[in-house]
Amino acid sequence: MCPLTHCPKIHSSEPTVAVYPGTFDPITNGHLDIVERALNLFDRVIIAVAINVGKQPLFPLEERIRLIKECFGPDDDRVGVDATDGLIVDYAVSQRACAIVRGLRAVSDFDYEFQLALMNRKLAREVDTVFLMTGLRWIYISSSIIKDAAKHHGDISGLVPDHVRQALKKKYRTQTS
Repeated sequence: MCPLTHCPKIHSSEPTVAVYPGTFDPITNGHLDIVERALNLFDRVIIAVAINVGKQPLFPLEERIRLIKECFGPDDDRVGVDATDGLIVDYAVSQRACAIVRGLRAVSDFDYEFQLALMNRKLAREVDTVFLMTGLRWIYISSSIIKDAAKHHGDISGLVPDHVRQALKKKYRTQTS
């Protein structure tokens, strides 16, 4: 049973959908941990790759989407991957999602995430925000730290899926040539 009061699972037989937004530049095993645990709460999770003009991603949007899709089997219809450039809460409403999933690594993440959740709640009361703590083994990693380690030829094995590690290796080899 879905723990959220606005979740359609409580009021109908519709599958529950959650949106997990981020830039995912690149996706890490910490992100995948959040997706796996979100699937214990919701029937479907849509990974919404945010187009953020304020950031200069290492990987172009299409490549980030491809790298994420490669993490899941082609028949895994419980996980969707999509791009969005507007308000995440509007995207969630358009997907008939009952929740936005946010991963937290540390207390320092909470203040900003809490503010976002309150604004999203103001904009669309029918969409809840669910905070999931990153698993302890992933608490110290972020996409930025992974990119920095990869850029300086650090061993990131086990922190990202192998195909992502290879893509980072190739990206930084290309940039230094």
